[in-house]
Amino acid sequence: MGAGVPVTELFAFWRDHFDELRLLIQQHLMLVVISTAVATAVGVPVGILAARKPRLGRWLVFGANVAQTIPSLALLGFLLPLPYIGGIGPRTALVALTLYAVLPVIRATLSGLRSLDPAVIEAGTALGMTSRQLLTMVELPLALPSIVSGVRVATVIGVGTTTIAAAIGAGGLGEYIFRGLAMVDSTTILAGAVPAAGMALLLDGVLAWIEGALKRGGFIHRRRRVLLAGVGSVVALLLITAIVSMRHSPAATVTVGSKNFTEQLILGEIVAQAIEAEGLTVSRKLNLGGTFICDQALRAGGIDVYVEYTGTAVTAVFKASAPQSSEAALAQTRSLYAPLGITMTEALGFNNTFAMLVRAKDAETFGLRSIEDLARVADRFRPGFGHEFLQRQDGFPGLLSRYGLSFTTPPAAMELSLIYKALADGQVDLIAGDATSALIDALALTMLEDSRQFFPPYDAVPLARTETLQRHPEMVRALDRLGRHISVNDMRAMNRAVDIDHESPRAVAAAFLRSLPPR
Repeated sequence: MGAGVPVTELFAFWRDHFDELRLLIQQHLMLVVISTAVATAVGVPVGILAARKPRLGRWLVFGANVAQTIPSLALLGFLLPLPYIGGIGPRTALVALTLYAVLPVIRATLSGLRSLDPAVIEAGTALGMTSRQLLTMVELPLALPSIVSGVRVATVIGVGTTTIAAAIGAGGLGEYIFRGLAMVDSTTILAGAVPAAGMALLLDGVLAWIEGALKRGGFIHRRRRVLLAGVGSVVALLLITAIVSMRHSPAATVTVGSKNFTEQLILGEIVAQAIEAEGLTVSRKLNLGGTFICDQALRAGGIDVYVEYTGTAVTAVFKASAPQSSEAALAQTRSLYAPLGITMTEALGFNNTFAMLVRAKDAETFGLRSIEDLARVADRFRPGFGHEFLQRQDGFPGLLSRYGLSFTTPPAAMELSLIYKALADGQVDLIAGDATSALIDALALTMLEDSRQFFPPYDAVPLARTETLQRHPEMVRALDRLGRHISVNDMRAMNRAVDIDHESPRAVAAAFLRSLPPR
């Protein structure tokens, strides 16, 4: 098994998470089947129109091509704020997946119709068939193998692309992949990747059989029976999956979200389990893409609560200047969110400021103690940062301005879950991590002093929709129970349990809640 993961560990993971795995497979399959079915329902008529009207067809295919070239995460980000089709969850994911699936269907339909022998069409016309009769009784049946081939391509693409849907809370096997990346855990990554690959092979095999049967069918009416049997199987599979999913997906009272790194997964679980302890039903939308996705989801009602950091809220979300005082930053954060119908409850108790990190051996070799010391090595150090840090004013741009740094090599942009290992392995020489990360000690990294006090306070605070708190006062009790009870050492220990000891965020959160004083 890849990445040094024994097969026994992978099977043990699946055994221990069987119910969750089953639900994620069902969600993944639902997204693939529905999006491919909609793409087929749209793509086949468009392909027919393109074959009938070549000039219009070129523009239709061009439009589908443009949609296909948009990177998946960029497309999801574009769709998120749109009314009716946007927001976190399956709806936005289905729109994106349908856009990706429609091009292969259009092309296959167009190719199948254009490849027909003109003599067959002439024979039908000679028999007095109308244009519609020719299409439904001759052209489409003969083009069916090509159309099914396009659906087959769209389906396989859909299985792979659906893993990205987890970034916006749409569920599916991407949940394990994103969780594994956040935890730097190969077993968890493979727990999602292997079933996704198996699903792609299975669906590809079923559609390949249908395509082959249509090619061997000979007579048009036999092809129709084969197609109807294939479509009936897919519809039955979709209905069974939908029924089972509904049985295992109770309506949620409160939806808890989180960003996509270890600490946030743990905090999301702590909040969710604290609320569940008050008797409320909780839906988890953890591992969302980042600050701006969580913020947009909270404002739109896609989630009801998530944990934010004061410095991030003030500078990145509201584009304001954050005070250096922790209490002032808390007050400012509360006042900024209040007009939006969002309540900031009591701070959790720790400040997770940005940590500018270098390898310990480099800190010793070059005498690096503070961030301003980086000026001496800026011509030989390559920085690497998360995507958000590169854009935020309290990130890379502001850091360069405050400290007068000028790196010769442009910074590498990568996922937050990868930057610590990249630094330790020598792929980059400077990163922006979290002060509470257990990987700082585990990977022998050194945190540089922020001598010019560039970074504002980043106190962790729950943000909740005010109307949800009013509707469920039990939720207020749950969040109050957490207030001022998570120290920096607590958070670092929990991060270590997940990142180093490979415990699950859910188990770590449960253990922490058990350690709290009784209500």
